[in-house]
Amino acid sequence: MNGHLLVILEQRDGVIKKSSFEACSLGAQLAAGSNIEITALVIGDNVSNIAQAGEYGISRIIHVKHAGLHLYSSSAYKKIILEHAASLRANLVLLSNTAFGKDLAPRIAVKLETGILMDCIELSLSENGFKAVRPVFAGKALQEIESRNGKAVATIRPNIFPLVKNQVTVAVEEVTPENPDFTSKTLEMKRSEGKTDVAEADIIVSGGRGLKGPEHFHLVEELAEALGGAVGASRAVVDAGWRSHQEQVGQTGKTVSPSLYIACGISGAIQHLAGMSSSKYIVAVNKDKDAPIFSVADYGITGDVFEILPVLTEEIKRLRS
Repeated sequence: MNGHLLVILEQRDGVIKKSSFEACSLGAQLAAGSNIEITALVIGDNVSNIAQAGEYGISRIIHVKHAGLHLYSSSAYKKIILEHAASLRANLVLLSNTAFGKDLAPRIAVKLETGILMDCIELSLSENGFKAVRPVFAGKALQEIESRNGKAVATIRPNIFPLVKNQVTVAVEEVTPENPDFTSKTLEMKRSEGKTDVAEADIIVSGGRGLKGPEHFHLVEELAEALGGAVGASRAVVDAGWRSHQEQVGQTGKTVSPSLYIACGISGAIQHLAGMSSSKYIVAVNKDKDAPIFSVADYGITGDVFEILPVLTEEIKRLRS
């Protein structure tokens, strides 16, 4: 298959996200051994770690630089991506399935008049285009899909595709856009300082109603801090106002795929399992030995979270000291 693959890099506060490097790594693997060329595109102002894409097989990066593009603008980003996709004659536009990617991908696919492969956990070349596998029905089934016209727009689920090292020499081209379309523009970004986004975290410790109240969530926070991970929460906890929605894991929250997911006092409703069952290792702590969470857990501890979490936290601190 001949053609061009365009990887869209997402930056936040001038730093490219890990999930975008996962897209770089996958793109480089798709291009290897074929006649497909690969280019990465980053839009922003001062981006500090552009050259890091070279660690994952990306030799050419286009940096569209403009002070007004420091914060996300769906109209401006869409126009810029479409212009470069057209000039490169890109067969595949590849993004990460973050809020950024989920917003941009459909806009791009409509204008390119091509199919869209969303939230892929597998992506490969096919005889006529690209084929993928993605979870459907809240994670209860997997769907095989294919774009057969030789081109597609695809988003990949964060933390699913490994970062495969393939160091190459990087050439960065800086481009100034002409007449950016600022029909829509982000005026302000608010974030919880010091907190890792659960959607991209490699380790997540989540709490549920078994903690009995928000005043006990420090047990989850302390364990997450000891592990260097993020704090998550069940829908019941968020609905009760104990934690913010940005920490919610599940069908109506965020879908996560960390290396380690620890569920503390979470029974395991199907909506929650839909958001975390693709985690590499799942550890459940619950006093109910028949809780549904144990059906997906790799390791289970039947017991009181108020007794187990402090001991687990102290032991982890001791081992890591």
